[in-house]
Amino acid sequence: MTIDCSTQVRSWLEPRTDEMADLLTALVAHETENPPGRGLRDCARALRDAMAGLGLDGEIIGVPAVDAQEDPCIVRATVGDGPKTLYFHGHFDVVPVQDRGQFTARRADGKIIGRGTADMKGGIVSMLYGAAAAKDLGLLGDGKIVIHLVCDEETGSVAGSGYLRQHGLIDPTAVAMVTAEPSAGKIWHAARGAVSLRVTVHGREAHVGQANFGINSFQHMVRIAAPLEKYVRTMLDKHTAFAMDGKDARGSMVVVGGLSGGGSNFNVVPGTTWFTIDSRFNPEEDLEVELKHLTTIIENAADAIGAEVTVELTQFQPSASTDRHHPAGQALAQCISHVTGAQPSFEMCAGILDTRWYAQLDIPAFAYGAGRLDVSHGPHEYVDEHEMCSAAAVYALYARELLQ
Repeated sequence: MTIDCSTQVRSWLEPRTDEMADLLTALVAHETENPPGRGLRDCARALRDAMAGLGLDGEIIGVPAVDAQEDPCIVRATVGDGPKTLYFHGHFDVVPVQDRGQFTARRADGKIIGRGTADMKGGIVSMLYGAAAAKDLGLLGDGKIVIHLVCDEETGSVAGSGYLRQHGLIDPTAVAMVTAEPSAGKIWHAARGAVSLRVTVHGREAHVGQANFGINSFQHMVRIAAPLEKYVRTMLDKHTAFAMDGKDARGSMVVVGGLSGGGSNFNVVPGTTWFTIDSRFNPEEDLEVELKHLTTIIENAADAIGAEVTVELTQFQPSASTDRHHPAGQALAQCISHVTGAQPSFEMCAGILDTRWYAQLDIPAFAYGAGRLDVSHGPHEYVDEHEMCSAAAVYALYARELLQ
């Protein structure tokens, strides 16, 4: 029955492959770089219009701004009207480009190349067409697909997914959630947690000719950051029990100094200097404990040299996981197998995922998409057109399996 349905879904999608490519090209042209988070409302309108063209009734929900975001919003649509709910979740913000030309998508050798094609505007296109196929082919049974497209996944999802949670727009009785992140055909059933800090070191400015009157915050910063390297190595050696891609390190990741800055001019003793710490902790780690470890290392190093330091917590996001043997996960694997002919593996994503907002409500949550993580965020980001169409078929079949 599922195999026959797979053929039916494929027959619906294949004549629409050029439409899918054209929509992705149009979405890439919306410069939704985050940070800073601009062009969000225009992209949301384009998504709502695309939904309308597919017979999906979308709406735009304005949300309070976080940081420097311009007009942040959520695009939400409900497909079907039955009591069971399956969530399709995505994000339309993208990381900053290496070159402005990346906002002009191009098709070559069966690929669509451009910023966000893999992560994850291509995934959004797959989900929209998958939902439309499920609707048109009568696959929704006694359920519905609710589509959530948020504007700030690349900076923590507090404005988008956080708003959905805060306002009760995620039903905890939902049968499952899937997000179209670039998993390269694998199923990500787990993801790391994140702790991010901004460390500011305070000194006293002075003219270079009277440097002895100043307190050099940069020199203090170097000595405060140095002990963190031992912590970085320790966490890297603590391996997760979750299966991961063979190329990914199995320890928790901590990056010191991803961003840094300070000072007012080359000839002035710097009075204030700052650096960031960003981490991706395995699910086995207690984030509260690791946050305490980090702040203790920083404070002890500052005390040892008599430096004044301020530590600001900028992100605290828990890990998430769903048992790979959960029926909703096995159903997704079955759908992928029917469409692609290959049995997908279950792995932990090396980063953080919006699955956490749903998993925290005990909703089975998974990431599956056509894009590839190893090209996402890079100068040659792309998605394979055939894989994008296959993912759409998987989403349509998944709705049938869980909602009928």
